[in-house]
Amino acid sequence: MSTEKPLRLFFALSCPSPLAETICSWRDSQNLGGRPVAQANLHLTLAFLGSQPTAKLEGLKQLGDHLRADPFTLRLDRLQTIGHGFVSLIPSQVPPPLSQLVEQLHAGLSAHGFALDSRPFLPHMTLSREPQAQPDGAPPSFKWQVEHFGLFLSENTEHGVRYRELENWPLTAPGG
Repeated sequence: MSTEKPLRLFFALSCPSPLAETICSWRDSQNLGGRPVAQANLHLTLAFLGSQPTAKLEGLKQLGDHLRADPFTLRLDRLQTIGHGFVSLIPSQVPPPLSQLVEQLHAGLSAHGFALDSRPFLPHMTLSREPQAQPDGAPPSFKWQVEHFGLFLSENTEHGVRYRELENWPLTAPGG
């Protein structure tokens, strides 16, 4: 019997540092209160896997090796409160390559026996949890050229939750 601690894993698009800084500056100017997501943790989840045994890690990396989608531009240009009060940026239009990537990923995870959320995929970047105020008006349009995706580990640290990228893969056209 393994005594290794399970890993809390998810596939995501990691927000580039310059864009994360711009988004956080705008968010902080809105005086939302609540619990803002750390700048280094901004991401767009593709699939949340929850706690998984370490033994599953290699299979997840192999799945990532086989996923194909074109690079794409993502515009986060709308605000929405989702779940239990998470203020999030969402795209008004979902780029087809993002949908293609998520469909492939979810099909591969299902084929490997992973239980996935039954709700439809809603691309979003959480900015703040349990805010005390809502942002004023529409956000700026945050443009992001997405060229890779990754497998992440969620770790609890003395400074809060930290998301660490374990592996990443370039987006390449199908057949490429």
